[in-house]
Amino acid sequence: MNPSVELCSYPELDDRIVIVRAGDEVDGVFVRTERFNVLIDTLGTHELCLTALDLLGEQMKARPLIVINSHMDWDHFWGNAAVAGRAPIIAHAAALDRLRDPSTHEVLRDKASQDSRFRNVELIGPDITFTGSMTLNGGDLTLELIHTPGHTPDHVAVWIPELRICLAVDAVEYPVPEVWSKSADDLRLIRSSLERIRDLDARLIIPAHGRTYSPSAVDKNLAYFQALADRVGSLSESQLADPQLGSSSGLRLEDFVPIPDGMLSDVVAFYRTCHETNLGATVQAHLEKLKFA
Repeated sequence: MNPSVELCSYPELDDRIVIVRAGDEVDGVFVRTERFNVLIDTLGTHELCLTALDLLGEQMKARPLIVINSHMDWDHFWGNAAVAGRAPIIAHAAALDRLRDPSTHEVLRDKASQDSRFRNVELIGPDITFTGSMTLNGGDLTLELIHTPGHTPDHVAVWIPELRICLAVDAVEYPVPEVWSKSADDLRLIRSSLERIRDLDARLIIPAHGRTYSPSAVDKNLAYFQALADRVGSLSESQLADPQLGSSSGLRLEDFVPIPDGMLSDVVAFYRTCHETNLGATVQAHLEKLKFA
């Protein structure tokens, strides 16, 4: 069953920005400018995206629509069929590599076998891609699309300088973000992307998960990665080689961040998996450091 879709806001959030919330699954964002409307992410199915567009109602009719795919994770772009042909879809060039990768189709097959709502999903990619950064000039508002890899290679955050708001999507996450792989390079990328978002000095930072808008979330994510590096740096090589390292006292997720009250057990399990990947990447980075010391 599809989650319910609702339109939300946050305290101090400009009324030209609307949070498009698909239950506990993901938050998209709608931005209204003088020249066009922008939808950042199309949710997990085209039915969810169509529901969101219907809820946005009259706001959708006044201006042309532009869609941004922040990255090719299923919950962010599987709704593209709802806008294909009626709005240009923009993403980072690396999104095309992910779209063509067999694993993307494997995820769809797996999820469709488990949940009937995904059986009609059509994988539709972007119409327009860019490298580096891209700017959309809406007249009253500017949307700067910033490549922020690390969570995924194609990840894009959106900076609105006039409002000092960063739509960080999955580059920032509560309680912890997830690095793309256990590679030290990906760990460096996500930490660099977090630092780039921090240095924007945003008034509000809005991720796609966690229902937070405080800039302190970035500092907490960076502090988590630093604490992880410090803890791993204190271990011996034999300890680092332990395949059960992540379950050791002092290296579990809850040893670094509190588990939010009321968080569903499957969501906690997801973040434990994220932490395992983050830990693996941190161990790899430390071993590389020792090798070249």
